Amino acid sequence: MGPVMEREVDKLTHTIIGCAMQVHSTLGNGFQEVIYQRALAIEFEFRGIFYEREKEMEIFYRDVQIGTRRVDFFVEGQVMVELKAVEKLEGVHKAQAINYLEAYNMEDGLLINFGNTSLEFKRVYNKRLTNKNNLSLKTKPQ
Repeated sequence: MGPVMEREVDKLTHTIIGCAMQVHSTLGNGFQEVIYQRALAIEFEFRGIFYEREKEMEIFYRDVQIGTRRVDFFVEGQVMVELKAVEKLEGVHKAQAINYLEAYNMEDGLLINFGNTSLEFKRVYNKRLTNKNNLSLKTKPQ
């Protein structure tokens, strides 16, 4: 199941990036993040991609809820997408996206930046759920 699932997630990730490229190509850079978020939602709908937008998730520490966070998109229940509209992605943005993956117990994510003249994106992984080669290591639900 691992290699087959890996290809499905990879294909979905490429499709999401393609949607983001279409939005960036049409709008360019310079808008606030929410504008790109709305446009990306329209692009997902146009392509028939299921997503949840601004989904609020609880954050826990030692089984105690310590807050909530809204992730920009969960796509097809498989990929978390975090958007930015900044001049350049920094290490802190990637660390934040990885923290969200771990907090939400998701394997794969995308960090997409619309703020530069060229679309910038990084694929991020939950190290707790993937091995060093980024191959899927499925865990049983608890």
